[in-house]
Amino acid sequence: MDYRKLAVVALASAVLIALAVRHPATIGADGDRDRVNAGLKSAGVLTFGPDGVLFVGDSMGGAITALETGDRTAAQNAGVDVKGIDEKIAALVGIMPSDLLINDVAVNSISKNVYVSASRGRGPDATPLIVRVESSGKLTLLPLDTIKHETVSLADVPEANASARQNPRTQTITDMAFVDGNVMVAGMSNEEWSSALRSIPYPFKNANKGTQLQIWHSSHGRYETQSPVRTFVPYTIDNKQYVLAAYTCTPLVKIPVSDLKAGAQVKGVTIADLGAGNQPLDMVPYAKDGHQFILIANSSFGVVKLHADNLGQYKPIDSPTVVHVKAGAPHDKITSVTNVRHLTQFDGSRAIALTSAGGGGFGPAIGPFNLQTIPLP
Repeated sequence: MDYRKLAVVALASAVLIALAVRHPATIGADGDRDRVNAGLKSAGVLTFGPDGVLFVGDSMGGAITALETGDRTAAQNAGVDVKGIDEKIAALVGIMPSDLLINDVAVNSISKNVYVSASRGRGPDATPLIVRVESSGKLTLLPLDTIKHETVSLADVPEANASARQNPRTQTITDMAFVDGNVMVAGMSNEEWSSALRSIPYPFKNANKGTQLQIWHSSHGRYETQSPVRTFVPYTIDNKQYVLAAYTCTPLVKIPVSDLKAGAQVKGVTIADLGAGNQPLDMVPYAKDGHQFILIANSSFGVVKLHADNLGQYKPIDSPTVVHVKAGAPHDKITSVTNVRHLTQFDGSRAIALTSAGGGGFGPAIGPFNLQTIPLP
């Protein structure tokens, strides 16, 4: 046996291991995910993809990160009911509830566990958090420093401007959905029409520029290209695929999916108006008693139930709206649940709602916050 050769091999192996530790493998473009620090600068909008993969919108980092949750065990649809979820998360990470900001909520369709994105702190040095909430009420932090993940950087991220009324970088990603193998991403871009809708194939390879959007803003009485989509859902209208998007103050707009091409400028069609002085938060489409509805949570108007049976029959709104409740598709006020800050679908008959003790509008909500399963009205 040549011990000198064995020594050389052992030394070479040790060097390779040391280099691997110092320089972890980069994220591949073939769907392989690395167990290294996810590198999130912020944790905002959440949505689930296949096999328990959780997509996280990182506006400050200008990227989308896919996290391997490993959460693929089917469970009974028990729902959740956690009082003071903000207080429990704050205690888990050793801060006061006032130093915690909850950003979004998503449901794993396989396990029915609920995932919450949050910030530990509220300033530029805030730390992103992702928390899993089980039906028992058990809370578990995802280990973002040692988690399998894959990241793609956006090609048209707006420049940060901390002195602006609202820093454009924080609006890079305002909503997401996983649709037919693609992550659809709404938000702001650095283009002339800065309102953007991006479609990114998964597994990630790269992200092209988004489609630039223009809409008629009925409450403002003008065409706009600088206001981002706040929340959206993929929706079929008259056998054609659309994105149904809601904007601040509060036009509801349909955008054909076939028009969503990288760098294209597209004009959406406004089909309803919920009124001024309001920001839409989340939308949940569902069927009940043979009819189609969309439940919309709002910052100022509470929760409304949009009648969605015949969205293709309403004429485009292209002039200033006078009576909002009669503009386009009809909607009903829902009073059974109040102070909803986030809303997401749980199953065919229920949703998950994050509610606050008060506040809202365009200002901060007041804790404590509750996370609960509610029936779809």
